[in-house]
Amino acid sequence: MKRTSLYETHLAAGATMVPFAGWEMPVSYAGTVAEVAAVRSSTGLFDVSHMGEVSVSGSGAFDFIQYLTTNDAARLSPGKAQYSLLLNENGGVIDDIIIYCLASNAYLIVLNAGCKDKDWDWLQAQVQGKANVVLEDVSKSTALIAVQGPKAVELISQLTGQENLSELKRFQFSRGQCGLIYSRTGYTGDDGFEIFCESADAPSLWQKLTDAGGVPAGLGARDVLRLEAGYPLYGHELDAEASPFESGVGWAVKMNKGNFIGRAALLDLPKNRSLVGLQMDERAIPREHYPISANGELIGHTTSGTWSPTLRAGIAMARVDAEFAVLGTPISVDIRGRACPAKVVALPFYRNGV
Repeated sequence: MKRTSLYETHLAAGATMVPFAGWEMPVSYAGTVAEVAAVRSSTGLFDVSHMGEVSVSGSGAFDFIQYLTTNDAARLSPGKAQYSLLLNENGGVIDDIIIYCLASNAYLIVLNAGCKDKDWDWLQAQVQGKANVVLEDVSKSTALIAVQGPKAVELISQLTGQENLSELKRFQFSRGQCGLIYSRTGYTGDDGFEIFCESADAPSLWQKLTDAGGVPAGLGARDVLRLEAGYPLYGHELDAEASPFESGVGWAVKMNKGNFIGRAALLDLPKNRSLVGLQMDERAIPREHYPISANGELIGHTTSGTWSPTLRAGIAMARVDAEFAVLGTPISVDIRGRACPAKVVALPFYRNGV
């Protein structure tokens, strides 16, 4: 098991550690419900240093990024970030990523922890023969701390003196002292930042953030928060067999930008399944891979599910036949052999102005 540079810090804070994507990570500190509440009302801190980071540079970096990913990298300029996808030739999702434009022809790609190794192998295969593109895996030297919640800007500005942070728009970033990068992104549905720093500097930065009032939160809270916010998770809503259009991320595919890996396959793929939100009509907790029925017929399955402390209801994301994706459609979720009533609702379940 690998460990982030914050491992000892988590132990000292009494975190419960669990295996996750080959890493020992904190699943909770004070309990998932309390940590969700801290993010929704104040500020929560997450160690996301297990994510992968790859530098892409050289005179051919833009063309490489544009061909590699589904979104339009031409919309990027220094100081801007972009959600995008890596596809295989069949149009399935290899990973969902965030691209940071550091300078002209200099980018940083953030990869999911569970996909990092296969992504790196795939990126290296794609760059073969391109002498004007340089790839570098900078994951080991990079730590990433997410600071999330309605008071995140106030906390970080007070701590660092970076008064311009409140002026940053969503998916913009700025550079601070000591090589820090403050990115106004996140995975919770609330305002906040992700701070890039050197791995060795992460423990002292984490301590400063907790001393200033940030509440440590673990993987349990992060998963509940991202589900409330309707964000997809690789291996659940996203996988190599499903297209972006049936996984709720078709908006990140720009078919008119020119050719990219997987584009030809997407032109021919049917769009007969949709990703939807479900809310239970009674107190029941849906989990992943539960069958979904309507009118006595199987129409799909849940991809993620939980009890939402914020909504005080059972919620799920699900992939269903497209004709049943209409808001308000009554359906049934098979929970341990019992047909539990629910309805199709809009995604996200929660979003605090971001």
